[in-house]
Amino acid sequence: MIELVSEDRCIQCGLCVKVCPTNVFDSDVSGLPVIARQEDCQTCFMCEAHCPADALYVAHHADEKVEVNEKDLIERGLLGSWRAVIGFGSGGKVSMAAADTTPILRRMRSGIGRAQ
Repeated sequence: MIELVSEDRCIQCGLCVKVCPTNVFDSDVSGLPVIARQEDCQTCFMCEAHCPADALYVAHHADEKVEVNEKDLIERGLLGSWRAVIGFGSGGKVSMAAADTTPILRRMRSGIGRAQ
């Protein structure tokens, strides 16, 4: 079950919202994904697998909520770890998707390049 969206790591690309087959996420006003319907999570790992910033943690047990600590997950190498398991991991390097979208998102947030 989806347990954590890291505000520090999230680049607000919206991929997790788009790929979730059960519409678990909403986005807040800043574009940060919010776990809105956790009970609908099927533990499919689609969100974690597609997150270019390794900002999500899905617990492996779908039928129980677990307490998570972001710092502990990072220290144990678990935050976003499903990407590495399935071969999507970047070995500590920024993924191509993050490298491609981060500058665009930063410009959008700062208002550069927006139509006035």
